Parts: sequence; C-alpha cells; structure tokens
Amino acid sequence: MRRTWRRTARAGKRARTVTVGATKRVRHRNETPRDFDDATLAHKVESELFRDPSVPKGQISINAQHGVVQLRGEVPTVGMLTELVQRTRRIQGVRDVESLLHLHGVDAPMHQ
Repeated sequence: MRRTWRRTARAGKRARTVTVGATKRVRHRNETPRDFDDATLAHKVESELFRDPSVPKGQISINAQHGVVQLRGEVPTVGMLTELVQRTRRIQGVRDVESLLHLHGVDAPMHQ
C-alpha cells in the first residue's frame, strides 16, 4: 500500500511539472525581443561565447555600442573566427557585428 501511495504521488508530481513546463513554453513563445543597454549586451555576448572552453577568454574583448558588437583579439583558427561572428549575430539584442578578430601572427584589422 505504501509503494502504491509513493508511485501515485510521484506520478502526480510529474504531471504537475510537465503542465507547468508546457505553460511556460507557450507563454514565452510570443515574447517580443528586448533591447539591452550596451553594458548588458556586452556581458550577454561574453557569457554566450565564453561558455565554449575552446574559446581563448583572455585574448578576446567584447564591446557594444547601440546594439553593434565589436569583437577584438586573437583566435587560433579561421573556423573559430567565423564561428564566433556567426554565434554573436544570433544573440538576441545584437543588431550587427564588427569583427576585429585576427589569427596569431597576422596583423590586426584596422577599425574604420
């Protein structure tokens, strides 16, 4: 009897959590994009890009001005350079990306 009671309680709890999760997904589906201030946007981009342990954190700086994100620094491969720019473009609040990233041993591009 005790085992049946526990199973029933677990099933009820699971049903409640599934319902709450579905409700939140529906509620946030039509959420409008938010505009972030520059400092918040730069921190958001940093947290998204630096989650990947292969990204050299100490060699890349991130700035934001009016929704335009500047990536500066040195990366080990061309693939990482293009991937960082693409990932930055997909972040909510980023209007454009200005890449001043360069490979090790190559002169840094100049800001125009």
